[in-house]
Amino acid sequence: MRSKNTLIIAEAGVNHNGSISTAKELIDVAAAANADYIKFQTFRSEDLVTEIAKKADYQMKNSNTIETQFQMLKKLELTHDNHFELIEYSRKKRIGFLSTAFDIKSIDFLIGLKLPFFKVPSGEITNLPYLRHLAKYKKKIIISTGMATLSEVKDALSVFLHYGLSKKDITVLHCNSEYPTPKKDVNLNAMLSIKNELGVKVGYSDHTLGIEVAIAAVAMGAEVIEKHITIDKRLNGPDHASSIEPKELISLVKSIRNVETSLGSKVKKPSQSEEKNIFVARKSIVAKKKINKGEKFSNENLTVKRPGSGISPMKWDSVIGKVSNFNFDEDDLINL
Repeated sequence: MRSKNTLIIAEAGVNHNGSISTAKELIDVAAAANADYIKFQTFRSEDLVTEIAKKADYQMKNSNTIETQFQMLKKLELTHDNHFELIEYSRKKRIGFLSTAFDIKSIDFLIGLKLPFFKVPSGEITNLPYLRHLAKYKKKIIISTGMATLSEVKDALSVFLHYGLSKKDITVLHCNSEYPTPKKDVNLNAMLSIKNELGVKVGYSDHTLGIEVAIAAVAMGAEVIEKHITIDKRLNGPDHASSIEPKELISLVKSIRNVETSLGSKVKKPSQSEEKNIFVARKSIVAKKKINKGEKFSNENLTVKRPGSGISPMKWDSVIGKVSNFNFDEDDLINL
């Protein structure tokens, strides 16, 4: 994970709808937008959900309402061979490949793929066996915190610290797990609370409509941004409606990079581009009227006008009362 630039993860998730060709299209979209990574999801439905588990409201709204959650997810699994194919395709497109494991067997499989870091999804943040199993590998970790309290985040973090990871190896993403997230429920300030309370790097996993909240998160210090992407929001599937389309992803990446540039350093000083305007915009002490040599400077014969190439008006008090060594015409810059 890079420290200077915001890491941008284009979350394909299950928006491939079980199609490897659609998955490759999503890789194309992420690569064309210059995202850092494309990310999918790795799971075996049998290890993730019971056969009678109901779907979330947003899943009911955006996919077949008759099927169970198990039936829905079974159609969205990626095979091991699919992973190898998508990794190779991502390599050709020069974009990093990631996937999130939702069960222990999937963790083991992804470890074998030598991914640069692991992502803990929000639903697993209270899954102690999962967290312990992943922690034993001592991989760099990103943790999503949707639906979690600060105390639950702290408990999950403690598992990884117990197994020898340091806080510099962990990034915690503020997140809201409603799809889409209402703006009033985003609570971006909670991201800062996580950073201040836990002493970790932070980021934001965004499920709102549009791109402005993710951009705001970068301005507030997010080091990682994750955003769901789709080919078309109108497609049938649980996450399409709350994802962004290709043009929006391009705008998001460009906007984030612009914000990064704008943040600059913490030093308050004139920038190189504005230095030339100092003499133009600022003012100097000038003669309000004709002043003769030997005459004292006073409030009556001095004033302040542009340009700023003379004595600064901040030195007004030290000039008043001094004797002029020269003759000055009206509007002449005062020279001591």
